[in-house]
Amino acid sequence: MEESFYQCPYCWEDVSILVDVSQPDQNYIEDCEVCCNPIDFRIKCDSQKIIYLEAESIDQ
Repeated sequence: MEESFYQCPYCWEDVSILVDVSQPDQNYIEDCEVCCNPIDFRIKCDSQKIIYLEAESIDQ
């Protein structure tokens, strides 16, 4: 697991997230721990490192 930071697309706070770097491609929804809005995460890992992390709002 590796800690990474992202900016919430709703409240604009910098928030940390734990990423399982053993999984190369990840896509999941998790609530912001500050404002509780749902965030769509897209993450790519290579050689046990995060190479891409995108956090986007969920269009409703």
